[in-house]
Amino acid sequence: MKFFIDTANLAQIKEAHDLGVLDGVTTNPSLMAKEGITGEANVINHYKAICDIVDGDVSAEVIATDYENIIKEGEALAALDSKIVVKVPMIKDGIKAIRYFSNKGIKTNCTLVFSSGQALLAAKAGATYVSPFIGRLDDISVDGLGLIEEIRLIYDNYDFPTQILAASVRHTAHLLGCAEIGADVMTGPLSVILALLKHPLTDSGLAQFLADHAKAAGK
Repeated sequence: MKFFIDTANLAQIKEAHDLGVLDGVTTNPSLMAKEGITGEANVINHYKAICDIVDGDVSAEVIATDYENIIKEGEALAALDSKIVVKVPMIKDGIKAIRYFSNKGIKTNCTLVFSSGQALLAAKAGATYVSPFIGRLDDISVDGLGLIEEIRLIYDNYDFPTQILAASVRHTAHLLGCAEIGADVMTGPLSVILALLKHPLTDSGLAQFLADHAKAAGK
């Protein structure tokens, strides 16, 4: 499973990259605003800075919700770097735009997916990635991991190449559940990736090894 980090924070992206396990980045206007990145020119330059750090795909989201402007914005974003994946909302004009981008060889990420039916439409339109938001489903007492399982079954039934990008991943249980089900990608905060490092037996075992070494060395 690929690990993407869901942020626009360059320091966190670099830390995840330096860890050696980062495969890509997802971001959106809200995450850009959180970092104080405003204005079209600044946003464009920030996307370029992210692409300079990472080796894999970088999802950049369009603002428009009508077909013509989704195409206009998406083509401009795709022209920034070959790593850019145009992030398009799961709406009627978004699906039409995904088909257009797919025919042009432009990678896409269909976002704000909350049902297997939506995921099926995105795959038929040729989306590179589909992003089911599992954490937000959990918030309304719907099984987010169950949706990943449904989409995996449908995609495998028909050999759709669209990759399942599990989004709104909030903790290690989400991440590991996605890995068990067979999600192609997970995207979440750096804290979720780093939490995989932690286990109390690792900590106590290391402390014991170091203590034994100190005794053996006469310290």
